[in-house]
Amino acid sequence: MVRRAMRSLLAGPPFGNPSSASIALLVAITMTGTLAMHIFVPALPRAGADLGASPAAMQLTITLYLIGLAAGQLVYGPISDRFGRRPVIIASLLLYLLGFLLAIPAASIGALVVARVLQSLGGCGSLVIGRAMVRDVSSGQDAARQLALLTMALSMTPALAPAIGGVIDALFGWRAIFVALALLVGALLTLVLFTLPETNRRPVALPGVRAMLGGYARLARSAKFRRYTIAASCGGTSLYAFLAVAPFLLGTLLGRSSLEVGLWCLFVTVGMAAGSGLVRMIGGRAEVRVTAARGNLICLGSAIVLTGLVAAGPLSIWGLVLPLFVYAIGVGIMGPNAVAGLMNVDPEAAGSASSLYGFTAMGFGAMFTIPVTIFHDAGALPMALTLLVASGVAAVALNRV
Repeated sequence: MVRRAMRSLLAGPPFGNPSSASIALLVAITMTGTLAMHIFVPALPRAGADLGASPAAMQLTITLYLIGLAAGQLVYGPISDRFGRRPVIIASLLLYLLGFLLAIPAASIGALVVARVLQSLGGCGSLVIGRAMVRDVSSGQDAARQLALLTMALSMTPALAPAIGGVIDALFGWRAIFVALALLVGALLTLVLFTLPETNRRPVALPGVRAMLGGYARLARSAKFRRYTIAASCGGTSLYAFLAVAPFLLGTLLGRSSLEVGLWCLFVTVGMAAGSGLVRMIGGRAEVRVTAARGNLICLGSAIVLTGLVAAGPLSIWGLVLPLFVYAIGVGIMGPNAVAGLMNVDPEAAGSASSLYGFTAMGFGAMFTIPVTIFHDAGALPMALTLLVASGVAAVALNRV
């Protein structure tokens, strides 16, 4: 009887609308995917001291999280295309929750690293399945509007999470961060179990490893998918170049306090939320390709202005953050439309498309941080040039869709 009840619960929710998914719940689920990475950053020094670990070892908890977040996304999409979104998101949230429960009592850096890897492998499922479920229940301009809401929410995570983590760490200690995350994910898992319906109405056969790679290869051979993915990755993660060196640029170079650094980062990411909000309001008046190109034009223009201001020097706080704010608005407009475009290439492989895009975007994000960290002594110029190159590449890709 217990097995039958569990099977029934996995098949469909006892409550909620059986024919439509709550966009608010999908947004909350998707936001948790990267939350555990950003929220733990302020607690690294205290956790390292408590566990007797070096700064390099503690940084490994972030690096491996990124690697797991990227690699894991390649698996969730095809599995959800076969078995449905609902059982896969339930499994990923359970794995995510297990990672938090193992991190709370971790007595060594090794145990914490294992817990963080499990967290990343669980969290990346939220990113993939959230996008895929939105695509399942919408298409075209409507999908762009819904994805804009996801983008708007995701853009706030790297800005808000470190501040929240810092407060929790200061008041209750670093382990309390994982307690809070466990409670949050546990609540979301409960809501999923009892209210979130299945959205994949046309499951496909589960491929083997070779067939799965072949499926990704088929998507990659599509020029439209390839160009939309490049554009979306350039837009969605190019601001990592700023966030990676924001403490140095705003703190060391411009003499702002750590609190001000956080507030200015929040100001910039609000621009992305504003752009995504515009897509939500006016979406549908033009094709996704046209709207994506217009958004990227804003990115390109602001990147040119920023590069000119940096080269002219000396740089003021407004000379830095105002062009970045405008750039972020362009990202908020371009990103959701480019993602909607790549997800529409093969509607029956929405999960695989979401996986491949997520993997590519994380790779681009890591690539964008390399020049700004290597050449950080050159001030804001490497960051400005990185944004200029990213928006230029996106412009070429979108022009050829």
